[in-house]
Amino acid sequence: MIRRSIAADGPRVARIVADAYAPLAERMASLPGPMLDDYPARIAEGVVDVFETDGQIAGFVICHAVDEAYLLENVAVAPEAQGRGIGRALIGHAEALAARAGVRRIRLYTHITMVENQTLYRRLGYRETGRGLEDGFDRVQFAKDLAV
Repeated sequence: MIRRSIAADGPRVARIVADAYAPLAERMASLPGPMLDDYPARIAEGVVDVFETDGQIAGFVICHAVDEAYLLENVAVAPEAQGRGIGRALIGHAEALAARAGVRRIRLYTHITMVENQTLYRRLGYRETGRGLEDGFDRVQFAKDLAV
């Protein structure tokens, strides 16, 4: 089940970020952007949705409208829940939210070292739209046009 996050979810969301991104921090030799985010504030903004299974939050997505597109800003799954399609479900949820809002394009980015993410996004129909330094991070930009 995917639902809007509430304040009480903050500690679990932060734990998922810490656990899911820790291996990537080693690869990047710095903290990934998501490890620097203020999750209670993001939850209060109403842009965080969580994937719950068996009463436990297993993953989350942060997405919202930006200009004339929807930005899929972060998707993370607890390491013990990875490989079960939760990430794909959360990405599909973000696409559905964008389509319901009448937005025709969804954008996302990932760090250049996160090659597994890049492969997944391409498989899901996203196309690379650029690379470059943004907010101090080497990012790969992707976009997908939606049928609305």
